[in-house]
Amino acid sequence: MPLTEREEQIWQEIKNWEENFFTYEPTDFGRTYEKWATRQMDMLSEEMQETIGEYVDSVLFHIHALIQNSQFQLDMKQRLLSEARVFREDIFEIEDLKKCSIDQLSYMADQQIARNRLLSFSQGGLAGTGGLLFLGTDFPAMVALGIRSVQSIAMHYGYDIQRPSEMMRSLKVYHAATMPKRYQQEKWDELMEELREEEDPIFYAGKDVIADVSWMSHPIQQIVKMMAIMLLRKKLTQGLPIFGMALGAVMNYQQSRKITEIAHKFYQKRYLFEKYNG
Repeated sequence: MPLTEREEQIWQEIKNWEENFFTYEPTDFGRTYEKWATRQMDMLSEEMQETIGEYVDSVLFHIHALIQNSQFQLDMKQRLLSEARVFREDIFEIEDLKKCSIDQLSYMADQQIARNRLLSFSQGGLAGTGGLLFLGTDFPAMVALGIRSVQSIAMHYGYDIQRPSEMMRSLKVYHAATMPKRYQQEKWDELMEELREEEDPIFYAGKDVIADVSWMSHPIQQIVKMMAIMLLRKKLTQGLPIFGMALGAVMNYQQSRKITEIAHKFYQKRYLFEKYNG
C-alpha cells in the first residue's frame, strides 16, 4: 500500500532523525568515562560476563511480567482504546489502532510520553533527596518506568505486548535505548533487520538474548549518579537538598527522554514500514 503524502513526510523526518541522532562525537569527558567503564567490564571473565547477561535478561523479563499483569497496565489499555474511539468507532482491540492515521496515533502517544517523562522527573527528584529508600529504589523504578514507556508506545501503534514476539521486541527496544551512544546505531540496525526478516508476527524469530556486558555501563552511570547525590544531600536550601533533587530529576528526565524518543521513532517507522509493505 503506497504511503500518503503526510506519511512520506514523516518517513523522511525519521530518516533525518536517524542521521542526526546516531552521529557520535564523544567529548573529552565522554572518552575518559568510556575508557574507564570499558576497563571495568574487561576485568570480568567471559564466564562472569555471560552470567551477568543472563541475570539481567532474567530481571528484565520479570519486570516485564509484573508490568504486563498490573492493574495499571490494564487500565491504560482501556483508556487508550477509549481515546482511540474518539477518532474511530471501530476500535475494540489494540491491533485495531492501526486503522487510525499516523498523526492520530502520534498525538495519543505524545500525551502518554509526556506523562511518563513527568513520572521519571518526579522519581528522580525523590531520589535526589538522598533518602535511602528513594535512592535505593531509584534504579529498579527507572528500569520499570523505561520498560513501561516502551510498552505503552508499542500499544499506541497497535502492537499488543501480550504476544511473545511483541514482548521480546519491546525489551530489545528498551535495551537499545539504554545502551551507550556508540552502540545504539548497531542495535537500531539490528531491530530494523529483524523487521525486514520477520515472517510470523506471533512468534519471535530473532535472537532471544537481550542484554550483554556492554549494557552494564547503564547501572554504572546509576552508581555515579547515586554517589553525586550522596555528596550533594548535605547542601541544604531551606532545609531541602535542592541540588541533589535537581540532579536526580534532570538525569532521570534525560534518561526517560532518550528512551521514549528512540521507542517512538522505532514504532512510527515500523508502522509505516508494515503499511507500505502490506
